[in-house]
Amino acid sequence: MSEVTIENVSKVYDDGGNDILAVDDIDLDIKDGEFMTIVGPSGSGKSTLLRMIAGLESISDGTISIGDRVVNDVSPQDRGTAMVFQNYALYPHMTARKNMAYGLKLTTDLGKEEINDRVEEAADMMGISQQLDKKPGSLSGGQQQRVATGRAIVRDPEVFLMDEPLSNLDAKLRMHMRTEIQRIHEDLGTTIIYVTHDQEEAMTMSDRVAIFDMGEIQQVGTPDEIYNHPANLFVADFIGSPSMNTFDVTFDGSRLVGPDFEYELSAETVDHVTQYAGEGDELVLGIRPEDIYLADGSGRNDVSAYLDVLEPVGSDNYLYFQVGDDECRVRVPGDVKPEENKEVFIAFDEENVHLFHPEDGTNILAESQRTAQPVADD
Repeated sequence: MSEVTIENVSKVYDDGGNDILAVDDIDLDIKDGEFMTIVGPSGSGKSTLLRMIAGLESISDGTISIGDRVVNDVSPQDRGTAMVFQNYALYPHMTARKNMAYGLKLTTDLGKEEINDRVEEAADMMGISQQLDKKPGSLSGGQQQRVATGRAIVRDPEVFLMDEPLSNLDAKLRMHMRTEIQRIHEDLGTTIIYVTHDQEEAMTMSDRVAIFDMGEIQQVGTPDEIYNHPANLFVADFIGSPSMNTFDVTFDGSRLVGPDFEYELSAETVDHVTQYAGEGDELVLGIRPEDIYLADGSGRNDVSAYLDVLEPVGSDNYLYFQVGDDECRVRVPGDVKPEENKEVFIAFDEENVHLFHPEDGTNILAESQRTAQPVADD
């Protein structure tokens, strides 16, 4: 079994007598055969955690287990993991074949013929069979990445660890390699822990996603759960492009009152909000760009807006409205093109409205949204 269990794991660095907490008391269970992506901004602790799983960083506190074995004090080569690095980490003086075989020669007693068979099988899977006798300097960035991934595959690890492996590739090649990595996961069924700062990679490749910030997990869930039911304001803002619109509002008992609009809530939503907020409390209203639609101004919650910019993006248009002093981003089909600097009306789909506490960012409607719109099982 290749499940990974992370219990109360912390990492503290000593910076000249000052402790820097990089990873703060993390608990995370990764299932056997799961594709788990850890995503977050730079400095959030995601790569540090991956390196602790690999054994490249010591653990300040807590335990990491692979299968039923605690690996805190197990050397990296004996953990049953294989790591794919951001910079590929290929030996420039060795051919692709020798790069892929090198780890097996060091860590196993396999014969030369069996090692070569594994290398050729992995090369065939990665589509680089014709590149095996070339050195890294003669290979493109995409081919070098395939060699680095193939080097991990030949080890037949219990867990693949991938640290931003596609960040050095151009956009088109990144998309292609995302598909390749997903195909490898389906073919091999091996547990993959994938670290990235790219939310698109996280949302398109993963079985589940763990959102990191400031060394802490903000939310763990399927891509659907993360996107549609963000646990807090950080997750709501971090995931999605364009990002979620937010407006500072006050709850007056039945409405959300902003500086430039009022939004009357349904009785059901009011009942839920009053469990967490009282009359006069300040909240943050959140709504994703695709959950806003153009209206005719006759609805009770229609909001007056002025179009600043229309940005064509393939089959969609992104509309950037001014609502009082706030910007509001709306995603519409490409044939919807309102006039700039002319008053129009927009409306929010209440089923997809989020309300956050401004102090801790908690989404107070998350549970009611889950009940109304069940998400897929893990």
